[in-house]
Amino acid sequence: MHDNILLECTECHERTYLTKKNKRNHPERLELKKYCPRERHVTLHRETK
Repeated sequence: MHDNILLECTECHERTYLTKKNKRNHPERLELKKYCPRERHVTLHRETK
């Protein structure tokens, strides 16, 4: 039931993280604070379409 999703940085728009999510239980978009290698600090990452 889990689908692979990409997480995109909100500041530099680079897609650096791949994770899994059950879309049936959580239909809303995932938002996590993750480390961005390009920005070199922790930024907000959102699920892409």
